[in-house]
Amino acid sequence: MIKARKLAAATFATWAVLACLGSNALAAQCGSGPGGFEAWKRTFAEEARAKGIGAAGISALMQTNYASATIAADRSLHSFSLSLDQFLAKRGAATIVARGRAMKQSHAALFASIEQRYGVPPGPLIAIWGMETGFGSQRGNQNMLSSIATLAYDCRRPEYFTDQLYAALKLVDRGVLSASTRGSMHGELGQTQFLPKTMLEYGTGNLDNAANALSSTANFLKAHGWQAGAGYQPGEPNFAAIQAWNAAGVYQKAIALMGRQIDGGERGAAMR
Repeated sequence: MIKARKLAAATFATWAVLACLGSNALAAQCGSGPGGFEAWKRTFAEEARAKGIGAAGISALMQTNYASATIAADRSLHSFSLSLDQFLAKRGAATIVARGRAMKQSHAALFASIEQRYGVPPGPLIAIWGMETGFGSQRGNQNMLSSIATLAYDCRRPEYFTDQLYAALKLVDRGVLSASTRGSMHGELGQTQFLPKTMLEYGTGNLDNAANALSSTANFLKAHGWQAGAGYQPGEPNFAAIQAWNAAGVYQKAIALMGRQIDGGERGAAMR
């Protein structure tokens, strides 16, 4: 009886393992080069259909190509290992602050409206705008969907970019994005470089429009705990919202520093 029970238990365990393997057998498998990308797309398309992605999204997915330039850029992210001073110099912080102060004056009504609605002052928004795209001048010219699909297929961070790909396909289904939408190397979009999932959750309009992009950025920060009137330097309540925007510590500190210089003139220059 004991042996029979052990045999039954073993048989059940074997069946469970095989069932699990069988359920994952059709899952799209990540890869480290272009060779498996087309097969991955076909499998992913079936998974996407099962999750409710429509004909427009599937069609756009099948038009994607393996983005070698995106993979090369993804393997070359070295600037976040710089010191704060090195990072500020590399990103042209002095220019961003000087232009940012002028932007604050020339777009005063827009920033007043955004602050009234979301509680976010101009400084950090302008710093993000300048850092991400040079105030809209460098939004990228890569095929957005190819970049996102390639990163979802690549074995380095497939889970993170799979979520981004599903969000992008939903936006295609809604007519917000298309198979030809252009973005930066990792699929970032618009004046402040939202990834598709962030755009889906916090976007307030066409992100190629500066007013919409800045409002969307403020909406993101508010949703991540921004408190109107509170400070946003390291150790202050709103710094956590800046941390949610970008995971790199040197980037977070740069935004806080430049934002304070834009909002408060030279007072921010001593912050290190």
